[in-house]
Amino acid sequence: MTNSISTDICIIGAGPVGLFAVFEAGLLKLRCHVVDALPQVGGQLSEIYPKKPIYDIPGFPEILAGDLVTNLMRQIEPFHPTFTLGERVEEFRKLDDGSFELKTTDGTQISCKAVAIAGGLGSFEPRKPAIEDLTTFENGKGVHYMVRDPEAFRDQRLVIAGGGDSALDWTIFLANVAKEVTLVHRGTTFRGAADSAEKVQKLHEAGKVNLVLSSNVTHVHGNGRLNAVTITANGGEAKQVEIDSFIPLFGLTPKLGPIGEWGLGIDDNAVEVNTVDYSTSVPGIYAIGDINTYPGKLKLILCGFHEAALMCQGAFKYIYPDKKYTLKYTTVNGVPTL
Repeated sequence: MTNSISTDICIIGAGPVGLFAVFEAGLLKLRCHVVDALPQVGGQLSEIYPKKPIYDIPGFPEILAGDLVTNLMRQIEPFHPTFTLGERVEEFRKLDDGSFELKTTDGTQISCKAVAIAGGLGSFEPRKPAIEDLTTFENGKGVHYMVRDPEAFRDQRLVIAGGGDSALDWTIFLANVAKEVTLVHRGTTFRGAADSAEKVQKLHEAGKVNLVLSSNVTHVHGNGRLNAVTITANGGEAKQVEIDSFIPLFGLTPKLGPIGEWGLGIDDNAVEVNTVDYSTSVPGIYAIGDINTYPGKLKLILCGFHEAALMCQGAFKYIYPDKKYTLKYTTVNGVPTL
């Protein structure tokens, strides 16, 4: 039996930006249905780093990614959003009245008056280094492309490879969890935040982290399970190091998936938007968060929250072109319910 849903806004993506969009829509008394290909809400925060601390959410000097998702879910409770999880939106059709019909991989049909794409990076997969036999040690055998649960590495000997924010952040965090952490980077300077690079340097000077620069992990070794890697310097000198886990963190390869076939303006695998209301080239469809692009774009959660607020204002005007809305502060009126 086909599952049919009717709502005001269909939000594609249940990451933090998509969840906050539910709140902003609720303030405007707009109903939301949220669809995500992952089996749980939270997007990358839940799937990749639920135990990772985040430091740039206003009002929270530090908050775990998973806790942020929990708080966002509590925040949107008064608006009773509905969810379709574990399904991906495959098809969309715009009707003559300006509304939309969407269909998911499992046949769920969604009728809505506006669409907000908040799919983060879209579908994504880790960038894997070109190391022979690397895939042999995937699936719990010692090679990990992301850190879901830091406790899984308690008292282990780790080698982390990479020079971006993820490599730096996890080196800092796991220094207090693992028995030994070695960070290998092919260059001499890092692409990640300067503050994080400085923290790693201080941990190295304090003897809490091994820092190996101008080098690459070139070979993996083990019999059924990883037990060592070879680290080769740019000059050719190689050294084999015994370890328990290897964590190459070279980012993710984003793929828009079916959204890329919807006739939207696309630039470098991201959806082009008008920053007045984050509308796309198709009236009634909006894009917020990491999936969109515009001059000056910053891929930060807090920027996505800002985009969600303006998007909902635009969606309200699209859905109710003849209705005037007056901004009301929650400090005065509280939070309405639907």
